[in-house]
Amino acid sequence: MKLVIQRVTEASVEIEKEIVGRVGKGFLVLFGACGDDTTETVDKVLKKMTGLRIFEDEQGKTNLALSDVGGAILLVSQFTLYADCKKGNRPSFFKSGDPAHAKELYEYAITQLRDVYHIHTETGEFGADMKVSLVNDGPFTIVLDSSEL
Repeated sequence: MKLVIQRVTEASVEIEKEIVGRVGKGFLVLFGACGDDTTETVDKVLKKMTGLRIFEDEQGKTNLALSDVGGAILLVSQFTLYADCKKGNRPSFFKSGDPAHAKELYEYAITQLRDVYHIHTETGEFGADMKVSLVNDGPFTIVLDSSEL
């Protein structure tokens, strides 16, 4: 599983010219699953992500987590995080998870963020053509790869 976490002051996702998800201060998270991922993988990356202390405290040090600042998450499915660009110029996506499996994991992550971590979580729509906008705060971007945790 791969997550691209961007600290934002605001972010939104639009489908067919309609805003379907919007957050203020918090994270825009691009979520990519592969075939080997399980709900345990989701649990592991969510625990790490929600605990990241990447918001500034009163002294300007990145010492605060998402919950410390009352932040929200905009979670957007992104199968292209598993693009393989080794051969030629056209990426291959064979490493991406089966869409049905990936959607289950994405929906599981949404439920966990809302019900277990109690984080206000907005979403895009799995498999849709989305337009994502953000104001990256910093910029501050972290890539979490479950194989490296």
